[in-house]
Amino acid sequence: MAGGIRHGDSGDDLAENHEINVTPFIDVMLVLLIIFMVAAPLATVDVNVDLPASTATPAERPPEPVYVTLQQDKTLSLNDDTVAREALASDLDRLTGAKKDTRVFLRADKTVGYGDFMEVMNLLRDAGYLKIALVGLESLPQPVSDAAAPPEGDAPPAQAPAP
Repeated sequence: MAGGIRHGDSGDDLAENHEINVTPFIDVMLVLLIIFMVAAPLATVDVNVDLPASTATPAERPPEPVYVTLQQDKTLSLNDDTVAREALASDLDRLTGAKKDTRVFLRADKTVGYGDFMEVMNLLRDAGYLKIALVGLESLPQPVSDAAAPPEGDAPPAQAPAP
């Protein structure tokens, strides 16, 4: 038990201290904080892709999302792993436990052509995955200004020459 120092000549007995020692508790909390700070970045998908922006309301994210990423060089990634187009269906089945109703989040670089994007969607559909969510960056809607566009029939205003 913890003891306190008593001032006076009342004898050799020390009074008991009934305060909680919070130092071990704080040490445990700091260790847990460090563990979570190190583990949090490891739980994210780390494939660099330049996503287009969207003004749609974001949907809820499932606890273990499945990402299919179409990169600028037309390579496919399943979560963090690069996968061949021929092996996409089997790797998806392995990852989802062959649950065809799993939502698949499809991401594509904004420089990827529409045809290539639709080819990946067709691969997912042919594999039996029909719940496909498209992923994009969130952006604020841009206000449309009538003053920005010249009226019909009028020539655009002349610009001053550069010095």
